[in-house]
Amino acid sequence: MRLTYHKLTHLQALEAEAIHVMREVAAELERPVLLFSGGKDSIVLLRLAEKAFRPARFPFPLMHVDTGHNFPEVIEFRDRRVAELGERLIVARVQDSIDAGRVVEETGPRASRNRLQTTTLLDAIAEHGFDAAFGGARRDEERARAKERIMSFRDDFGGWDPKAQRPELWNLYNGRIRKGEHVRVFPLSNWTELDVWQYIEAEDLEVPSIYFAHEREVFRRDGMLYAVSEHVEYIDGESPFTESVRYRTVGDMSCTGAVASTARALDDVVAEIAATKITERGETRADDKISEAAMEDRKVAGYF
Repeated sequence: MRLTYHKLTHLQALEAEAIHVMREVAAELERPVLLFSGGKDSIVLLRLAEKAFRPARFPFPLMHVDTGHNFPEVIEFRDRRVAELGERLIVARVQDSIDAGRVVEETGPRASRNRLQTTTLLDAIAEHGFDAAFGGARRDEERARAKERIMSFRDDFGGWDPKAQRPELWNLYNGRIRKGEHVRVFPLSNWTELDVWQYIEAEDLEVPSIYFAHEREVFRRDGMLYAVSEHVEYIDGESPFTESVRYRTVGDMSCTGAVASTARALDDVVAEIAATKITERGETRADDKISEAAMEDRKVAGYF
């Protein structure tokens, strides 16, 4: 009798690990939630959740921390995709946090609501009693995230202490928490941006149109191309122009830059990402142009 062996591809191994993480958290924790922004990473998380739990409903709702300054194309995609799945979406709004006096809105040409999301997220977690939150963060995005475990524990103030994280040997996860604590769960920790796009291509997943090259009115600041919008003030000398661009990541319009591109199809995007030597956040996120020390402070404070 001849034995045959089935060897998983790289993407299949990553998929299997992520599905295992999702099922483990659903089994160990009482009230998980999946953070869904309509961006590429959370789109992959949705697909993994389908494979982990369908044909049943997800054992958790979806939640988006909405800055109010998101790209309209992404919000339209978010609502349509959730309706197609028939799942429950909770929208936690930064504007509500501002109106309640929980945070103070920044002003000026470089103002952004991106950093205000932390308070809104923590308030929503407390309000709904969530004890675990699935996120799409990957370790290749920035140096601070390289310290994250797949299950990243937060104290009752939402603080993150890298020295207090638990070992994750042989894919064994300890989800035990005390009242008031919660855990951020990153099933895509070991994925790269290229892995994400190759998976999107392999699974033929729909993504918002702004991920593909399109003509957009933009202006240049700090070497980045920003979309012209009502949420951004110009600095002297800045002027709008039309360029063929696409977005590698989506977020607050005031701090998310586009890249000049002609990639209008998935295979073109995959080829473009395979050739680049700059991380997506390094090339497109203004809020990452801060000191490493400041980044560490934000991590300890619970920034995600």
